[in-house]
Amino acid sequence: MKLLSFKKSLVLAVLYFSTISILFAQKTYTVNGVVRNSSTGETLIGANVKISGSSQLGTSTNSYGFYSLNLPEGNYKFEVSYIGYTTLIKDIIINANTKQDFSIEEFNNLSEVVISIAKRNENVIKAQMGVEKLNVKDIQNIPVLFGEKDILKTLQLLPGIKSAGEGNSGFYVRGGSTDQNLILLDEAPVYNASHLLGFFSTFNSDAIKDVTVYKGGMPAQYGGRLSSVLDVRMNDGNKKTTTFEGGVGLISSRLKIEGPFVKDKSSFMISGRRTYADAFLSLAPDTSLRGNTLYFYDLNAKANYQLDDKNTVYLSGYFGRDKLGLSNTFGFNWGNATGTLRWNHLFSNKLFSNTSFIVSKYDYTIENLLSGSEFKVNSSISDFNLKQDFTFALNNKHELRFGFDAIHHTIAPGQISSPSTSSVNEIKIENRKGVELAAYISDQYNLSDKIKLVYGLRISSFSLLGGGNFKTFDIDGNETSATFYKSSEIVKTYLNLEPRFSASFQIDDTKSIKTSYTRNVQNLHLMSNSTATSPTDLYIMNSLNTKPELADQFSLGYFNNFKDNDYEFSTEVYYKPMQNQIEYRNGTDLRGNQNVEADLIYGKGRAYGMELFFKKRYGKFNGWIGYTLSKTERQFNQINNGNWFTARQDRPHDISLVGIYKPGKRWIFSSTFVYSSGNAVTFPIGKYNIDGQTVFYYGERNGSRTPDFHRLDVSATLEGKPNKKFKSSWNFGIYNLYNRKNPFSIDFKDNPDNTSQTQAVQTSLFGIIPSVTWNFKF
Repeated sequence: MKLLSFKKSLVLAVLYFSTISILFAQKTYTVNGVVRNSSTGETLIGANVKISGSSQLGTSTNSYGFYSLNLPEGNYKFEVSYIGYTTLIKDIIINANTKQDFSIEEFNNLSEVVISIAKRNENVIKAQMGVEKLNVKDIQNIPVLFGEKDILKTLQLLPGIKSAGEGNSGFYVRGGSTDQNLILLDEAPVYNASHLLGFFSTFNSDAIKDVTVYKGGMPAQYGGRLSSVLDVRMNDGNKKTTTFEGGVGLISSRLKIEGPFVKDKSSFMISGRRTYADAFLSLAPDTSLRGNTLYFYDLNAKANYQLDDKNTVYLSGYFGRDKLGLSNTFGFNWGNATGTLRWNHLFSNKLFSNTSFIVSKYDYTIENLLSGSEFKVNSSISDFNLKQDFTFALNNKHELRFGFDAIHHTIAPGQISSPSTSSVNEIKIENRKGVELAAYISDQYNLSDKIKLVYGLRISSFSLLGGGNFKTFDIDGNETSATFYKSSEIVKTYLNLEPRFSASFQIDDTKSIKTSYTRNVQNLHLMSNSTATSPTDLYIMNSLNTKPELADQFSLGYFNNFKDNDYEFSTEVYYKPMQNQIEYRNGTDLRGNQNVEADLIYGKGRAYGMELFFKKRYGKFNGWIGYTLSKTERQFNQINNGNWFTARQDRPHDISLVGIYKPGKRWIFSSTFVYSSGNAVTFPIGKYNIDGQTVFYYGERNGSRTPDFHRLDVSATLEGKPNKKFKSSWNFGIYNLYNRKNPFSIDFKDNPDNTSQTQAVQTSLFGIIPSVTWNFKF
């Protein structure tokens, strides 16, 4: 018996070690490539490439459409999917390192409207939280002002992202201010993402292929802002055939042309948009309106060329301008210009590289043309940026990302110039220059079938460069020192570590719990003492007085899909303490202020809240409900006796409802309803009379609120009859269906019938506004 038992154990041991030897001896190969749209050749961001029947063997394409997988030798069934596209299933034999590109076909006639571009349970299984993606094609179904498709207005319908106000394209994310959002267009920062004082955004949806917003747990490759990252990518252009696409609306028209330089190898895209409100002014019966200027234009352009299987170059640019003018009395124009030159290189089947050289500029000019008091005000901010990113597919459990970023900033705060005949004195404020450097590394680690991690570290520095006089001020704003630094000298350097961590625990295929921690640093700061963002708001950078803003965000979330992932529910809670927050002293005037830092004070902030999100993603009827309950506060020794006070971006309650219904092949009906608490504002609590003039005495900073905001919008889209060569549609919309007079501003003045009484005068921008737009493509 003992001999038999020994022999049996020996056989089992031999079999065990033989199996282990075979497994270890089994070769592993790398499969990599690009996923494209089969009809246009456009790369697809976030497409899913997985092995059928395996929960672990799979990945998603990166921001450039590239993927990489490590597989043992064998036969595999690949599944390539992307919402809005047919799923491609292909059998592939892996016995060597393999380059395998995929082309998948877009649905021509969707029987449903799809809100998400994620795979059906990606929101559950991904470690990243606080991230939202938009399908640009579905933005056209959401009713907006004047019928103009608008990415930023659509984003504001998501929980945790709040509009800065009607007629304002700025937005608040989890208690952050408008300047604490990093807005990128093909990797280039956009400093003012609005047209016509905020009624439209700078993003022409025809030119955009992917929109991703990170409101918490942002990856280590992003930095420079405290609250969020909005990453917008432009279309590469059609590599198969030349197409024309556009639309004609009541106040604006747009046109896009795209096609190949060399079929399947290179392509271009040019998209332009312009309003023509000024044309209506010239026809106005009131002659005082004639000769006035009111319009904007923008131009998106992109080209790419595939040098070979391992090298592709891209060149893209954006140019936009707004112009407002009152005949021969006043002129105002502002605009953005960006350019991005990128080189994608595949060093090996595991190592992908993207090298980018980026330029960005925002500037504005104000002119007073009245005789005897003519003057012109100029201000600008410009960047030169070199960025290097690497993606290394170490194995199927680890995907590493690392790289560096170097940005040279130049801020021209303002220059007032005037002719010799003018009574206005010239003022020139010294330019400021700085260099922002960062390096990062992160790892996406699939610890097991249930646990996934994304963790990393970003190291950032900011160096203020010389080239002028640099002053310091005490707590009361009195100058304490002034030193001249040469342009070759470094005035001050700040260094910060920014750890990032996200984790998900998958309870089952439809449920997960996620958590994240993120530290962010901000070195550029927007100064504004108005209740809404303005094209003339002033940027400053870190200095001897102003330190980098810091924010630590802690998040916890629960995610649950049900009914075969047709429905999605999530709840996230967050807490975000902030350091080195900036406010201005009461009565500060930022325009032409040569010592603006003397009027700034520094303190801390905190934001916390809960977000609820329920979405129906598939079927003839879908949409979502989002609700945010939050609080945002600030504390400064010089304000409110050092007690915590409400930040101006605080809105305790924010609700959005979106519904989209497609009963058949041609009609799509949609509606949105939004509700939010009123803006936090400072109202007068008393007044006194000095030399016949009423002077108001104001209460606690942001201690009052405007009336609550709510609005209902509806739209209907009629698709043209199917035609292979020509497609068209009509979009009909009504903005503010029940004509709600939402407050834009509230001013106080004496009652003319009884000066002892005070009147509150509310200004509202919009009542009910119908719109109609004709869209075409051929």
